[in-house]
Amino acid sequence: MEDNFSVAISYKDNLGYIEYDAENKKVVVHLAEEEGKKKAEEFLNQVHEIEIPHETLLDFTAEKIDPQADPKSLEIALTRLWEATGVHVDWSRPVEYVKLNPHY
Repeated sequence: MEDNFSVAISYKDNLGYIEYDAENKKVVVHLAEEEGKKKAEEFLNQVHEIEIPHETLLDFTAEKIDPQADPKSLEIALTRLWEATGVHVDWSRPVEYVKLNPHY
């Protein structure tokens, strides 16, 4: 995986994206909707205990995940973003599209 990572997000009628700055080990939220941006930033600036799957569907261990640590940790935390904040991660939407079209 690359050191820098970005993924599209949406909140209400606004599109945006989250990017990971590997050099500074920092997650940056780009979203015009201030409420959604604030929720996402607060969530992504906290360490979370997340059940991580292993060998089978019943084999999980709780691990502390810091979204700011690296792109893989950010990806894991993003799987919980929507439930915690209402900000949806649009895994399949190209970030370049979102930059050009910030609304539906």
